[in-house]
Formats: sequence, C-alpha cells, structure tokens
Amino acid sequence: MDNLIAGSLADVADTISVQVCYAKLHTQFLRAMQLPAGSTLEQAIHASGVLAIVPEIDLSGCKVGIYSHIKPLNTILRDGDRVEIYRPLIADPKESRRRRADKRDNAKAG
Repeated sequence: MDNLIAGSLADVADTISVQVCYAKLHTQFLRAMQLPAGSTLEQAIHASGVLAIVPEIDLSGCKVGIYSHIKPLNTILRDGDRVEIYRPLIADPKESRRRRADKRDNAKAG
C-alpha cells in the first residue's frame, strides 16, 4: 500500500498545472491543464489546442509570455504559470495617449 501512495505522489510531483490564454474582441481562450514538469511555453501552447481554434496565431511572429512578462518559447514553465499569447498592437499606445490628451486640451480651451 505504501508503494501505491508513493507512486501517486511521484506522479503528482512530475506534473505542473498551467493555464494558456489568448483573447481578441470576439474570441477568448482559457485552458487549464496538467503538463509534465520541464515543459516549455511552446509545448503548453501546442498542447492546449489554441492553435487549432485560432489558426491565425503565428508563433514565429507573435509575442508570448507568462503573467505579462514577455518570454521566449523555450522558457521552462513552473507550476501555476499562466501562458499568454499576445496580439499585435493595432495602434501605438503613445500616439493614442497623445491624441486623447490633445482632444482633452482642445475641449478645455474651447
């Protein structure tokens, strides 16, 4: 009986729990899964099935990360990591802020 319990604990220690997420305007993907310890960010993305659901994702050109920190695809994951696939920006954030500030200034002046 002790060997059975020890074997089960060893199996648990050899896996990690991660989430893979991707979002666009009309598509949200979030999958929690168990992976073997030592899995990479790229392996998690492939195992999640997101590439089949959102075929326009091109891992060779898009940025990916863990909890808002951009990471390379070969990053080894840790238990509890959230893998994020980032979309390209439609507008430059600095330019958007500048336009909003100009609009606000014009409204105050007018």
